[in-house]
Amino acid sequence: MGLIGKLICQTCIKTDGDVFHEVVSAKPHHMHTMTPQNIQACDLHEGEFGKAGSVVIWKYTVGGKELVAKERVEVLDEEDKTVTYNVIEGDLLKSFKIFVITVHVDTSGLDNLVTWSFDYEKLDESVKDPTEYLDMALSITKDIETHHLPK
Repeated sequence: MGLIGKLICQTCIKTDGDVFHEVVSAKPHHMHTMTPQNIQACDLHEGEFGKAGSVVIWKYTVGGKELVAKERVEVLDEEDKTVTYNVIEGDLLKSFKIFVITVHVDTSGLDNLVTWSFDYEKLDESVKDPTEYLDMALSITKDIETHHLPK
């Protein structure tokens, strides 16, 4: 069993992919109203929402545990609809040396496809793969989708 890993999940959404990308890239501070059981807050620590190099602090729940992560926006590509967050402080770094989250929205076909990728390096062999984060990503995606569906 290796220390370096990658987990990926994909799901189609019925809502506008551009709107979804805007939420995860430029308006993450709105996510707590769309998916409060997963995200309780997203506060700007440094920089500007929607800009690479910005630092945000997330308060979120995974597996019934309230956690905190400070993340730097490493990549924000509007054309490719990709945003990459690198965890630089917080609860995840108690188990992982590296934890990088990438969200990509493919709007080129008939469906809008959201792909979440988690690249990580465990501190040691006893650390489990972070599969519960895949569940959280799918839940967040469905909640944002539901929020933006016509009522």
